Amino acid sequence: MPHSFNSMWYQFLNIFFFVFHTTFTLFNIVGWIFRKTRKWHLITLTLTAFSWFVLGIWYGWGYCFCTDWHWDVRRKLGYVDESSSYIHFLILKLTGINFSFQLVENCTIIIFLVSFILSIWLNIRDRRIKKT
Repeated sequence: MPHSFNSMWYQFLNIFFFVFHTTFTLFNIVGWIFRKTRKWHLITLTLTAFSWFVLGIWYGWGYCFCTDWHWDVRRKLGYVDESSSYIHFLILKLTGINFSFQLVENCTIIIFLVSFILSIWLNIRDRRIKKT
């Protein structure tokens, strides 16, 4: 009985991480577009940057605790994932296309930096407009 409960729990967590992490990632890409979400967008990007660049000092550049937890769940379910990048993994799972790992990493950092710059700029602009 405990084995089946654990298996169901890990299946639930696997689906949860797919939904949560994918939604979080998409929000990091487009959250700057909407005025009402810009503050939250800046917060999620800052959390992502902290994970990648600060925690990354100890765990490796680009470390993501959400990916790490998801990989733990998938290992317990018996999955062997080839990619260390969640974005690479996600693209492969959703499209079946195995893009070059380096291409995905380069695109990820470029999109992240563009989103971060836009978020900072628009948050500053919104704050200035609100003061006037």
